[in-house]
Amino acid sequence: MNKRGLLIVLSGPSGVGKGTVLRSYLEKNPGARLSISATTRQPRTGEVSGVHYYFLTEKEFDKKIEQNEMLEYATYSGHQYGTPREPVEQMLEDGLDVILEIEVQGAMQIKESCPDAIFIFIMPPNMQELTRRLVDRKTEDEETIRRRLERSHSEIAMAKEYDYVVINDTIDNALEKLDAIVCAQKCSMNHMKQFVEEVLEDA
Repeated sequence: MNKRGLLIVLSGPSGVGKGTVLRSYLEKNPGARLSISATTRQPRTGEVSGVHYYFLTEKEFDKKIEQNEMLEYATYSGHQYGTPREPVEQMLEDGLDVILEIEVQGAMQIKESCPDAIFIFIMPPNMQELTRRLVDRKTEDEETIRRRLERSHSEIAMAKEYDYVVINDTIDNALEKLDAIVCAQKCSMNHMKQFVEEVLEDA
């Protein structure tokens, strides 16, 4: 049987509740892990390298790109962010499902290099609700919220490039759909092909 884990790529606009859905999913599914991203920005108070991010210098990050050690990478606010290939591959080989919570730009890179991955876009029920969630966080000023909402339109327009769309109207509903998608994918012929071949060989 195919014991390799699933690579799950999760995206969605800021404020849609990706982090909350993910935390609930990881608590419920001990066989899943969240990939740790690498970045060139400085650690914030309380952040630990290898736990929250892998903190790299610009030179170290560029070297990993040159040596094809990044599954995906992009630049945001003057800093580089990316997904190191080796830890993801190791977890998948160990039979763990690996979740990449990344921006649309990075997800499209993964789509080219990892065709077996499943791509899930988390959507708000409507733009009014997304605005309310961003405002209720009380972590950003009006201009930052405006920019995030502006960007969310282009991100949501890319949802058609994903395999599945999950509407996060409530955490329970979103979690139920996420569970169902992963379960269905594990039963797909794409994932079970090796098992079918092994059964035929034993016949």
